[in-house]
Amino acid sequence: METLSISESEEKEVREEGEDDGNAKPAELEEILCNIHVAEIPEVPHHSWTKDVDLSQCPTSYKVNSTQEIRLLAITDNFCSQYAHIYPDHKPLLLCPLNECGINKFVSTTLRPTMLPHSELYSWEGCASFVADYLVLEPLEPPVDLPRYLFSPTFTLQIRRGTCFDFATLLCSLLLGAGFNSYCVNGYAVEEMCLLNQRLDECPLLATEVKDIKEEQRPNVKKYAVKPSTALYSRFDRSQEEAKQKKAQAASLKKQLEAQQLQEKSERPPPDPLRGLRVHCWLLVMSGSRGVPQHFFIDPLTGKSYSTTDENFLGIESIWNQHNYWVNIQDCSYSCANMVYDLEDAGMWESVLYDTANQMLLLSSTMKGEPGLALTDEEEEEAEEPQVFEMPQSWVSMITLSKQEMESRWPGGVKVTQYCQAKLERFAPYLLPDGLVTQLTTYQDLECTEVTMVKEWYQHRHDHLQERQLNKSTNVTTEYFRPGHSFHLQSHRYRTMIPETMREMEFYSNARADGLVQRLELPGEMTETFQDRDDFLYCRHVVFGHSVQVFGQRENHEAGNRLLQKVVEHFHRNRSKPASKDVAERAFILTENRIEVIYHLEDDCIIPASRNFLKLQESPGTLRTENFSPRMVSSFQADPMAKPCKNLDLYKMLVALMKEEEKVVLRIKDSDREVRGILASREQEESSFEPYVSIYDTARHERARLHEENTQHVPAEERRCEEEKQDSLAPFLVQLGNPETLTPAHAAQLYRDCLACFKHRLVKRANLIQTQYEKEIQKLQQKQQWYQQNQLTMTNDEEDEYLAYCSETMFRIRVLNLHLTRHKNSAPRKYLSLDEQLKRDPRLAPHLVS
Repeated sequence: METLSISESEEKEVREEGEDDGNAKPAELEEILCNIHVAEIPEVPHHSWTKDVDLSQCPTSYKVNSTQEIRLLAITDNFCSQYAHIYPDHKPLLLCPLNECGINKFVSTTLRPTMLPHSELYSWEGCASFVADYLVLEPLEPPVDLPRYLFSPTFTLQIRRGTCFDFATLLCSLLLGAGFNSYCVNGYAVEEMCLLNQRLDECPLLATEVKDIKEEQRPNVKKYAVKPSTALYSRFDRSQEEAKQKKAQAASLKKQLEAQQLQEKSERPPPDPLRGLRVHCWLLVMSGSRGVPQHFFIDPLTGKSYSTTDENFLGIESIWNQHNYWVNIQDCSYSCANMVYDLEDAGMWESVLYDTANQMLLLSSTMKGEPGLALTDEEEEEAEEPQVFEMPQSWVSMITLSKQEMESRWPGGVKVTQYCQAKLERFAPYLLPDGLVTQLTTYQDLECTEVTMVKEWYQHRHDHLQERQLNKSTNVTTEYFRPGHSFHLQSHRYRTMIPETMREMEFYSNARADGLVQRLELPGEMTETFQDRDDFLYCRHVVFGHSVQVFGQRENHEAGNRLLQKVVEHFHRNRSKPASKDVAERAFILTENRIEVIYHLEDDCIIPASRNFLKLQESPGTLRTENFSPRMVSSFQADPMAKPCKNLDLYKMLVALMKEEEKVVLRIKDSDREVRGILASREQEESSFEPYVSIYDTARHERARLHEENTQHVPAEERRCEEEKQDSLAPFLVQLGNPETLTPAHAAQLYRDCLACFKHRLVKRANLIQTQYEKEIQKLQQKQQWYQQNQLTMTNDEEDEYLAYCSETMFRIRVLNLHLTRHKNSAPRKYLSLDEQLKRDPRLAPHLVS
């Protein structure tokens, strides 16, 4: 209600009347006192979380109501009286609560649609997650009553805490600014949602991982795959086996149901005595704007979306946006499942303010539907110019949010959320020295005492570490890296950082010259997998033995500290060679001085060809033909009609294989050294960690900050002059001997020569582009003539080359044409700009004035 205060003159008149009339009756005095209305003192909220905030700096709109707002308060007061009279069983509505300065403000004017310059806040998911992370919940006290205070979004951002209504007001303001058709909803919800209790909910990160695993396990169905042959089986045996499986499944299902029932009983919270009475505020986003296909709810406390029929929402009292306020008059006995959100239907929603557009639409439709019904002139004038009260503008100042506030979105930079058998900890960037931003801990029991898995996500690290997983049951650690690691690591799975133990490394193959994609190392074994190699190698398996030390040195076939026993290499098919000469598997058995070679399978054979070589103790460089014997080679040819290899060819094969063996041993040693180098590098990176700061982050990067501070001291005009400073007269002044003063004749000559030279350069550039353009067209015409002459005798490859040549030439022609057009359009402007510059030049200006 609008409050009136008595003026000093009225107070003086009342005092004089009281002095003159000493025998005033009590009834007359009571009537005089009743006519005096004293202005109420605004009530300032006394909360422990708002007492340290200075409210004296608030704008005037926060402390005083405007004329329109006073009238709006009167309208809402009248609406509340009528609503209480028509619906006496309904609870009071939240219409004009007190703001942070103790002034009654209408809830619709508390919304402040704002579009913030942060890309994360362009979507509803980003806005919802930001509000849920940035603020701390203050539960309603008591939980069944509406709050007395509704703070502005700017004040809520300042104190970083509030009730569910403060959460919803801030989120609705951001969504409205982002273009979503959103509404604040006042209603009732379950206890877990009102108190932000997520101990029975599944962690969103775990739900996302399960979904990804299911999508990865989908089989790839080939459309034109060959159907497998029909398998023969016994129907009796199958029926018996199915009966056994059904019994086993029924028994296991019964046990699972019993265990699930026991778990549900232990997890199920006690019944809530206030179910259906707990007040909550959330958001309704309607379809139609920003590509929203259907209506949905958003819980501002968690940032999650829900269906409008979700069982967590038990009823709705009212909804509002920045334009109007609607009261729900539908039956909520069955929660929100059967709710209709047609706000234009007056039988389901009652609005506080008169909706001009809807009423005019209804009036026009009534007139069209009943042609016999005509309106009088006065009714037409009233219909044309209805007296409607419009919603005042928001009294809240513009919402602002800095980049630093976006980064430190959690109060104190840390937020811990407890889920069902999981705990999620999130940290602000650069808060922890090791770059940790998210940590998820999963537990085996409901009491969260036995840890099963710890997952950590990192940012801004020089070693490009992105994620680390520690399985407590197997004590296996898995690390994932972004592209850019010094060893091109993609993932690293290990138990300990000690060499020669179980570990698995994956690499970015496109960044390595050898095409290595995976290295699996076990005690005594190592397997390397390759991809897209020119020699068609795709796998190398190495078997190690115990180290043997002879006279203070190790044997020749050791890799690091391990003795090589066997090396097996596998190759893909090389179609440029016959299958009988294309190696599929090559084994170097070093302990037995043997080399086994298995070739690819012929198309019409079931057994591949193979050869087994016995090596001599001599090196490949000193091996002689006389020492070679055919008994050193045992061969198997799949084709009995093929000619056997000559001894000389077998000798050359053996020499080549022995050379390859030496190369393979060196590569294995390099691999072993690389593993040790990676482990040493990882230990150093973990011990001496320094966060990576981008040069574009001027707030943290020291050099960038100093450069920005230095550049700010230089005036903008001075910087522009230094960058654009060009002396066009310098080459012509040299021809005149750089005179200190210019005569009018020299000034006119310099003016003409400079313009003429610039004009000549513009024309020359145009001619060069035109000449190149004509050459390209001539080449294309000649190529087209050649194609017409040889079209009938051309192969497919030649035709593809012709088409590619035509495409490239046409591209160059279009580019040259574009350059020529732009040059012709910009040349006159450049010429006139130079003319103006010369006329303003202080050396020529005194002599060129006409």
